[in-house]
Amino acid sequence: MAGNSFGKAFKITTFGESHGKAIGVIIDGCPPNVEVDLEFIQQELDKRKPGQSKITTQRKESDTCSILSGIFEGKTTGTPIMLLIPNEDQRSKDYSHIQDKYRPSHADYTYQVKYGIRDYRGGGRSSARETAARVAAGAIAKLFLKQYSIEIFSHVSAVGNIQAPNLGSNDIKELLDIREKNIVRCADPATAKEMEDFIGMIKKEGDTVGGKVATVIQNVPVGLGEPVFDKLHADLGKAMLSINAVHGFEYGSGFEGSSMRGSEHNDLFINPDHSNKALKTLTNFSGGIQGGISNGMDINFNVAFKPVATIMRAQNTIDQEGNDVEITGKGRHDPCVVPRAVIIVEAMAALVIADHLLRNKSYQ
Repeated sequence: MAGNSFGKAFKITTFGESHGKAIGVIIDGCPPNVEVDLEFIQQELDKRKPGQSKITTQRKESDTCSILSGIFEGKTTGTPIMLLIPNEDQRSKDYSHIQDKYRPSHADYTYQVKYGIRDYRGGGRSSARETAARVAAGAIAKLFLKQYSIEIFSHVSAVGNIQAPNLGSNDIKELLDIREKNIVRCADPATAKEMEDFIGMIKKEGDTVGGKVATVIQNVPVGLGEPVFDKLHADLGKAMLSINAVHGFEYGSGFEGSSMRGSEHNDLFINPDHSNKALKTLTNFSGGIQGGISNGMDINFNVAFKPVATIMRAQNTIDQEGNDVEITGKGRHDPCVVPRAVIIVEAMAALVIADHLLRNKSYQ
């Protein structure tokens, strides 16, 4: 199976299955002498782990991370870093009823046809459990980016039709404090309460709902990204679309920009300190990226997540023999993934920026 690695200069390879003994990641290309804060890595994982609130799956995983290589005396050595996260609360029997059935909107059918075999226990390799390894790697990337004062902030901007107001370019530390005070991880308290109540209602109905995660990346230097196939927004798009349940990505003005005129959409340059080295733009419809290369403005984008495919209602489907059968979701599943997906989006963004920052050094 190909496609388990991501990045070029800062490269990760994840491994493991949802109901295997462990999941993990190998990071290759992280520079030496990056200070590694184990407590910070664990805090990042805690934001993604299951069982953290009444609106998430009740699977109980501590997601305790062990570092097996690449760290010495609290700093990276420049050699491959291996992070391991044991699986502790697998209930494979919860999936025995679907071992020969194809769950609607899951990877069961495509996986079976492509590989001729599938691990039906929680989806195996196609499970979102794999994203814990990305979060661990993303935490290392964030520690690296900290040296350059690059900050990344994501929050739940929408659940169903409930939309949070645009947060603009507010202070990230302040927004982070607000976000972590509610279980939905929305940086607007009033909207967060409305979202929480709505998700609770959806859960009681045995259904699921989708949502959106908005992200801003601050203090990105000018020049990250390549102008053709490795455009910065293209790599961010690939990173986000590789996350389970993601169905859409837009940056800057996004799809709304298609209805605007050029005279409205163009970001006019200004030279606030008259240095000609730190140009700004009056607006930021470009989302901090022009010609595939960062321009020094805030990078902002939105990621859309579909409703979780497993619902606690009876649905018609087909089994491996081609027979019409009925299937009902069992086990422990999120009624809405976006509260836990926030930290995954941040992690993937950190990996992209770290990768391009290292690649850009060849031009400096």
